[in-house]
Amino acid sequence: MICRLSALLLTLFLLTSCAVPPDSPSFQPSENLPRFDQESFDHYVSETRTWIADNRAFISENRDLEIELNMPFEIRPDQPAKRGILLVHGLGASPWYFIDIATAMANDGWLVRSILLPGHGTRPADLMLPDNDDWEKIIAHHAKLLAAEVDELWLGGFSTGGNLVTSHAFSDDNVDGLLLFSPGFYPDTRYLFLAPAIAYLWDWLDIDDEDNIATYRSLSARGASLYYRSVSAVQKNLNTTRFDKPVLITMSQHDSVLDPNATLNAFQNRFPNLQSRFVWYGDTPQHLDDPRVTTFTSYLPDQRISNFSHMNVLFAPENTYYGAEGSYIMLENGQNGLSPPDDRDTLWFGAWGQSEAEKYHARLTWNPYFLELLAHIRAVTDG
Repeated sequence: MICRLSALLLTLFLLTSCAVPPDSPSFQPSENLPRFDQESFDHYVSETRTWIADNRAFISENRDLEIELNMPFEIRPDQPAKRGILLVHGLGASPWYFIDIATAMANDGWLVRSILLPGHGTRPADLMLPDNDDWEKIIAHHAKLLAAEVDELWLGGFSTGGNLVTSHAFSDDNVDGLLLFSPGFYPDTRYLFLAPAIAYLWDWLDIDDEDNIATYRSLSARGASLYYRSVSAVQKNLNTTRFDKPVLITMSQHDSVLDPNATLNAFQNRFPNLQSRFVWYGDTPQHLDDPRVTTFTSYLPDQRISNFSHMNVLFAPENTYYGAEGSYIMLENGQNGLSPPDDRDTLWFGAWGQSEAEKYHARLTWNPYFLELLAHIRAVTDG
């Protein structure tokens, strides 16, 4: 969703007009946001499910599936859990983004919870409603609830969620470690600082057809501003303090949203724990001498994969929505002037904007190294 953020911010700042949304429920905010401070996680899930059902601007005939892919969830292991992890999704995404990792970790004995950031799960216009405190408070509340049930507390986050949980971990002694998937520490844009000012002037940065039941495709200026706040907070922490507990960080060399090299540099200098691991998808970085960094090539021509995207690390190839044979394909991928082929078997896959002669690239939405990622998660958390 934020792949085009840099160009959008600059363009909108220079223009005198703004994006005008269609007359659709997706672009009309709900009356309020749901509560998140219930005394139990079960109560939180139940009330949030009802709120989504009442407020979602449904885009398909399968309303039950839309609710399922957007509501918070918990997976408990068969035996009482000593370890728990709270997972936080990214901007425009949903708790379901963690379903494959959550299932695998629960099978390993973890109590796993994935929460819904206020403003998500219903309609893109609802990202006009929350402020930064809402996001910080929901993480603090549910981290405290989970810590009361387990002996060992971990936090995990994707993209913006990675920023939020990292900032929280710097101030919460209960947190024992972090799992960060494409954390949004360092955006690949010089213009993000414009987002708060633009949010006062215009409502929308980008308007698209809403056809993805697990992700907002349109981006409000308020949503971009909230991402900027998360970046400012986490960079302030990283600039002043080292995080000494174990952390796993994954990053694609070809991430179109972030600065991968800045993230790798931060890992090497701000996350000193010897148990920590950095999983890099792409070419081996030059002059790399940190044994904690593992590289996986992202060019897999036998699978028609040119490189890895911002999001694909989270999903198993077998995922029924985003997997290799999943029901949803992100065909619109920043390739101007090209039309997607009729035959799915001729598609190539890669990061946003990947372009190559005589190849149409859809977004890569699954991780061919998913089992290897699980092994690295176990190495960091069991070490």
